[in-house]
Amino acid sequence: MASSGPPPSSSEMTALERVHLPRVAIKFCTQCRWMLRAAYRNPLEKTLQFAQELLSTFGTDLGEVALVPVTGGVFTITIWHAVDADTSASNQSNLAMTQETLLWDRKTDGGFPEVKVLKSRVRNVIAPNRDLGHTDRALRKEEAQKKNDEEQVPGQRHQGDKKKDCEDCV
Repeated sequence: MASSGPPPSSSEMTALERVHLPRVAIKFCTQCRWMLRAAYRNPLEKTLQFAQELLSTFGTDLGEVALVPVTGGVFTITIWHAVDADTSASNQSNLAMTQETLLWDRKTDGGFPEVKVLKSRVRNVIAPNRDLGHTDRALRKEEAQKKNDEEQVPGQRHQGDKKKDCEDCV
């Protein structure tokens, strides 16, 4: 079978051989400043914080964290990870394939992730049974609060509220 293009150069092969999985890629727009968000003074600063947090939490469980400068308002976080190949389609039982999973997209997820959310999403891909300690507890607390808020009916007060119900709410 003929190849559709020229064979990869030795430098391309070397680059491919040196990718360590799982690989988190944080793409950030170099043109955007998002200055209106005080917590995000510039994209590179926040990107570096995400990379540092992931590396300090997951250590050698991550193969690498890459910072990928792009343009066009992009801020995405993806993870490349190994998945078992369908062994029925091959005689090689040790064959592995890679899969790219989108962890966060600023445009679809709305803004930038909280660090605990990002850590949770990475964990869900590379080590679903791993306990993230205080990060998991904080996320469970937020989920419980959100569920509680959704279950509140009009006219019903939170237990901590000291105000009396207005006549329209009763």
